[in-house]
Amino acid sequence: MAKDKKNKPKKKRWYSYLADAYRVSKKSYSWAPWAILGGLLVGVLIGVIGTVTTGQWILWPLIGLMMGVTLALLVLVQLVKRASYSQIDGMPGAVGAVLSNIKRGWVIEQEPVRFNARTQDMIYRAIGRPGVVLIAEGPSERVNRLIADERKAIKRVAPSAPVQVIKAGNGEDQIKLRKLEKHIKRLPKVMSHDEVAAVSARMKAIPTNALPIPKGIDPFNARPDRRAMRGR
Repeated sequence: MAKDKKNKPKKKRWYSYLADAYRVSKKSYSWAPWAILGGLLVGVLIGVIGTVTTGQWILWPLIGLMMGVTLALLVLVQLVKRASYSQIDGMPGAVGAVLSNIKRGWVIEQEPVRFNARTQDMIYRAIGRPGVVLIAEGPSERVNRLIADERKAIKRVAPSAPVQVIKAGNGEDQIKLRKLEKHIKRLPKVMSHDEVAAVSARMKAIPTNALPIPKGIDPFNARPDRRAMRGR
């Protein structure tokens, strides 16, 4: 028992996750320390202005300090997110890494529902109030066949379900990886929560030709710990 306790991995503290997040952001952006410091200074400046204006020498300095720390953490989170996405951009399965960050109100297939083993093009499916959203990963022209196959399958089991298609990538008609999450969340809502549940249940009847993401290029390995991204 004593030996097991000795070999047990040491639990990381919250500041270790912050340090990991800082290293990830600084590795990609040399100016990251200045951006984080800028967020802190903005909060402190607000505290100074509030103190001078109101004459409250205890309350406003505390408010300014808390705002500064909060802004600095928000800057750090955004930087580490952006850095993480830039590291996996272009890798097979990168879209899946982005979709894993979308939780509330969505039913998302973590594995691609359509996959071309030769070209490594793939289609992911997310179901939410905007309808059935197909996210294609691969050159625009080449993924059209996979999109058409999935559309036909959806029409068979849920003919009235609205289907939207997003092509992820760096082409002219594609959504960049770092903007993908925000783009999906901003899609117009056309279904109720009950309809989302009903459509999601019907989607389980669709057979897919998806294959596992090849080992060695799993985009999840390129991302920092999520707790580091949240700053805790």
